[in-house]
Amino acid sequence: MLPENIIYIVIFLSLFGHLSYIKSIIKGEAKPNLVSWFIWALAPLIGVFFQLKAGAGLVSLPIFMDGFLSLLIIITAILTKNGFWKFNAFDLYCGALALMALILYIFTHNLGISILFAILSDGLATMPTLVKSWKFPETEAVTVYLVAALSNAFGLLIIKNWTFSIYSFGLYFVLINLVIVFCIYRKKIFKQI
Repeated sequence: MLPENIIYIVIFLSLFGHLSYIKSIIKGEAKPNLVSWFIWALAPLIGVFFQLKAGAGLVSLPIFMDGFLSLLIIITAILTKNGFWKFNAFDLYCGALALMALILYIFTHNLGISILFAILSDGLATMPTLVKSWKFPETEAVTVYLVAALSNAFGLLIIKNWTFSIYSFGLYFVLINLVIVFCIYRKKIFKQI
């Protein structure tokens, strides 16, 4: 277990990753899927509330940063001409299901089940970006996903009380971000093999 002060490095990493993504949007290199990023802004902010209710403390700070900085990415993408990926029916279905899971998350009175609905909501919201990253990896900037995996891994390393409601969201973020990184780099990886 690392000291809680490591969380400030996590905040810096998260800020760096998201700001690099914003820069990529402005340059026209990254085109975020707004369905994904909307849920990625909303779900973590709600998740932090439940984590704090469970006694998580500073462990929830990286997740708060992910939500808040995702909101900044949405704003940048909307304000930038051609700054976002055009969504399709699949994106809208995933977004609707993610919102339904998020509503269930909010109104479930069992903390563990609530966290599962939050993770389900985020996972459904991630599907459009996973598909886009797989098919069109050139429309994504990998730094934000690498940094999200790293910063949440650091968040996990300061946990004192390993209960599902405290570690689950951070662990999920590490894994899902690594999957997105793989989708972005898979063509380069398999060319070298």
